[in-house]
Amino acid sequence: MPERLTPEAAWQVVQLARHQDRPQTLDYVAEALPDFLELAGDRLHADDKAVVGGLATLGRHRIVLIGHQKGRTLAERQERRFGMACPEGYRKGIRLARLGEKFGLPVVTLVDTPGAYPGKDAEEGGQAGAIARSIETFVNLRVPTVTVIIGEGGSGGALALAAADRVLMLENSIYSVISPEGCAALVWRNAEEAPRAAAALRLAAPDLLELGLIDGVVPEPPGGAHTDPRTTVKRVMREVELALSELKRLDSSELLARRRAKYLAMGRYAIASPR
Repeated sequence: MPERLTPEAAWQVVQLARHQDRPQTLDYVAEALPDFLELAGDRLHADDKAVVGGLATLGRHRIVLIGHQKGRTLAERQERRFGMACPEGYRKGIRLARLGEKFGLPVVTLVDTPGAYPGKDAEEGGQAGAIARSIETFVNLRVPTVTVIIGEGGSGGALALAAADRVLMLENSIYSVISPEGCAALVWRNAEEAPRAAAALRLAAPDLLELGLIDGVVPEPPGGAHTDPRTTVKRVMREVELALSELKRLDSSELLARRRAKYLAMGRYAIASPR
């Protein structure tokens, strides 16, 4: 059993997961997917720049890639809303995932978002329903699916693209139902308690692996993924290739059965005895 992280250590992981120079989805594309063909729009309302996706070749595998993109410059980050998707972003992801299913292509997702966009327009546009439909779509896809949490995995905004056969995390990424700051504000009425909340949430990769919520951890270069993006990308894509090679041996019925069993087995509860 891994040793529990102290608040200071947990907060350091949070900072590394959010580092502005950490490789993002389009960095993975540039380094490992030279034939990437981006497909835009949700075919209903608009194109959400917070989510990018398209067709690509990874080793021997033709894939559909979908991922969050936070942006680099301030202008790009504002355009992409720091990787926080609106309903049209999730509808784009659904469209691309179903395209992959139609043509028998595995679906790979790269998750890096603080959460779904909380703006008024997004809520009025059906944010919660879009996330729910995205989760439903990914759970029922009849093709192999692999997710990698490459930075932040925040709340439903992350889960919408992360209901997969294999869920991997980079060593210094995070995955949680709420941000440490949000948790601290709710529980202690003080956002400065964020390090304490980060440790209590057990949002780091080793904790989540122990809890059975993810399937593997990808090591990062010393100092974090931002210190050597090329090595990070190679390690991640190698693990994705290995996972796809294993999953493609299974027929669609077995994929569905295993995926559903995996998620139904998560979580534990106990019935309290009457006093």
